[in-house]
Amino acid sequence: MDDTSYIHTLIEQGEHVEQDFKYEISDARKIARSISAFANHSGGSLLVGVKDNGKVAGIESEEEIYMIEQAAEMYCRPPQTVKFQSYRVEGKCVLKVDVARTENRPVKAQDDDGKWVAYYRVADENILASSLHVKVWKEGQKETPSLITFSEKEYVLIDYLKENHEITLEDYMRLAHVSKSVAENTLVKLCAMKTLDICYHSGQCFFTLKTEDDI
Repeated sequence: MDDTSYIHTLIEQGEHVEQDFKYEISDARKIARSISAFANHSGGSLLVGVKDNGKVAGIESEEEIYMIEQAAEMYCRPPQTVKFQSYRVEGKCVLKVDVARTENRPVKAQDDDGKWVAYYRVADENILASSLHVKVWKEGQKETPSLITFSEKEYVLIDYLKENHEITLEDYMRLAHVSKSVAENTLVKLCAMKTLDICYHSGQCFFTLKTEDDI
């Protein structure tokens, strides 16, 4: 497949959880948010030189590469490594930037106020990662994750999720009759133990049971 066919195949997929279009790179800090979101989720690619409507605009690749490297190395904490590949499409240069999912989460970038925060990819958007996401990631980074002794509040959660697909923090609090801090602590530890998974949709965080295929 030649460059033009390959890039048009990607463009036809549109923007989604693992792909984003960028007309140009003018602010390394803003691109760092996209890198953070991809790295904290499942990885993904930026197509630079492509407008939101899928029209190929082209870029000056050397300048764009420099700014993206700056975004990944200077404006992401911890610094990230990205891969570049340039393609010639309709006489114009399109840059494909691949961002790998990292195990060392959360990856943070600066918001508009200069505060270091973690981003997360949902559909075709970069959103602020919830505090629950960040707690789950940090717990998972521990060399020796916290242990948990199963009691009625854990068993009632597992039984509920066997019959229902997902549960929110608030619903678990009501189900188990526990405080927010106790519910958070339980959910975070069960995620670190790979018993539960955390996901985000409809503006809320949900917890689901992990299957053998997920582990």
